Amino acid sequence: MNWESVIVGLAAFVIIGLFHPIVIKGEYYFSKNIWPLFLAAGILLIAGALFTEGDLLAPVLSITGFTCLWSIKELFEQEKRVGKGWYPKNPKRNK
Repeated sequence: MNWESVIVGLAAFVIIGLFHPIVIKGEYYFSKNIWPLFLAAGILLIAGALFTEGDLLAPVLSITGFTCLWSIKELFEQEKRVGKGWYPKNPKRNK
């Protein structure tokens, strides 16, 4: 049996699920201007996946890296959702 593929699938599910609140909280506290952090993390994680041997760690690093890159788009979308009133706006942060 190939348990590694099941573990990688579960890891992808968990990673994507964890990034939803990270994006929401990140936009709430720091605005969409933290996108360069997601870019840097994504590039570093994908590069790490390229130089990592293993059937488990390399795919998980890659999934996390691409999730960071996708989160950049989601930060901008989250700002729009806040503007529509779907999510609360941080009252301590002025535009």
